[in-house]
Amino acid sequence: MQTRSARGFLTHAALAAVIAGTPALAVPKATYVARCAMCHQPGGEGLAGQFPRLAGRGAAIAQTPAGRHYLARTVLHGMYGTILVDGQSITGLMPSMVAMTDAEIAEALNHVLSLKPAKSATPFKPAEIAAVRAEGKASGSQNAELRRQLVDAGTIK
Repeated sequence: MQTRSARGFLTHAALAAVIAGTPALAVPKATYVARCAMCHQPGGEGLAGQFPRLAGRGAAIAQTPAGRHYLARTVLHGMYGTILVDGQSITGLMPSMVAMTDAEIAEALNHVLSLKPAKSATPFKPAEIAAVRAEGKASGSQNAELRRQLVDAGTIK
């Protein structure tokens, strides 16, 4: 049996959700802050030698289908190993975010696209993330190899 104050709280919470229209994680910046900012920093500047900068890079990578696929796959399944970003070697681990919904991943990536872009990129849609998810799991080392291929092709700088 609910108490009067518990019913009141639930009513107010439900009303707030209806007024807000969408959950907090459906907002690109909120999703990014909740899931990505701890490592990549709120402004996407990264931490030198530890976590790569996303600001100014995400939109550049997302200019090609291969780059978009790489971004989605890396967020979904993670990556580990050594990469070179801005002339600096970074050895680390990007954890899998496969537990996030396709909409949450699209929103987080869309926020990354807005961080000091050199040029604009088409926003990610949940269906694009779902298509990458449907390909099945990729290991962190497979994603690191994909990144190496994209660097060699000039897709990632």
